[in-house]
Amino acid sequence: MPPSLKATRRAVATLVAIATAWAPTSEAEPTGRAERAKPIEALAPYRNIPLWEAGHVPAAAGDGPLDAPFLTVFLPREGAANGGAVVIAPGGGNIMLMYGGEGADIAEAYNDWGVTAFVLTYRLSPRYDGEARTLDGKRAVQVVRAHATDWQLDPARIGFIGFSAGGHMGRAVVAASVPGDAGAADPIARVSSRPDYAALIYGAGRATPEESLKNFPPTFLLSAAADQGPSLANAQLFTELIQAGVVAELHVYQRGRHGFGSGHGSPEFGGWMPSLERFLRVGGFLPAPAPAEGTK
Repeated sequence: MPPSLKATRRAVATLVAIATAWAPTSEAEPTGRAERAKPIEALAPYRNIPLWEAGHVPAAAGDGPLDAPFLTVFLPREGAANGGAVVIAPGGGNIMLMYGGEGADIAEAYNDWGVTAFVLTYRLSPRYDGEARTLDGKRAVQVVRAHATDWQLDPARIGFIGFSAGGHMGRAVVAASVPGDAGAADPIARVSSRPDYAALIYGAGRATPEESLKNFPPTFLLSAAADQGPSLANAQLFTELIQAGVVAELHVYQRGRHGFGSGHGSPEFGGWMPSLERFLRVGGFLPAPAPAEGTK
């Protein structure tokens, strides 16, 4: 996609996320019939999907714009989708969200790989704590998986990528994931909240009491060496994941800083997303690339 068109899409997506994120949709209206899945609309670019119906957000401190987490849709070009999906959690120190370099840019790269991307707007501090954010992350995975058939997605190829604070949340989401409750009144709660792979980008998070590393999905870890906190945490988590028998891959750049986002055009960081793409292809989360024309 031409850079100018990508820039336009990023601008539109950011404006949608910030300016129209809180507009109510038909999905957000309570019906009093939580025992039945409501008809779901087809995915549309930059559509915002509430994680819960209005009035049903757990641990909500109110009913305003900051109390309603949601997903924003980024679609591959027509005919390019391969059934993969990813939830993207931007960073921002839990007080804001970096929708550009850690949201829309990442979503567009996934779209180029044929993956449908969902950028997560989660609840922020000081109004909400990590427990609420973990609920948001788990629910995001469940929303995508529960509607996988409707949206022509593979329920076994749903990833989660988080940056900085979003990476911290990603680890907590994996640790707290549940298989789903087949008897739940809420149809979304009937499916698993475990992502099929995780990518934790300069934010490995901390161990929680319920964490069992042997249950982690394949995990991609990335940071820059000068960003010592995340780098040391990534190295430790990588070692522990390998010891637990989990597929993991670690990348630490010898130079750099925190918050480099997609790294597009950067001589230091421009190679990390191609490395992630290879990781996903090796793991079967992306199809093998088509052979070059004229080769067998």
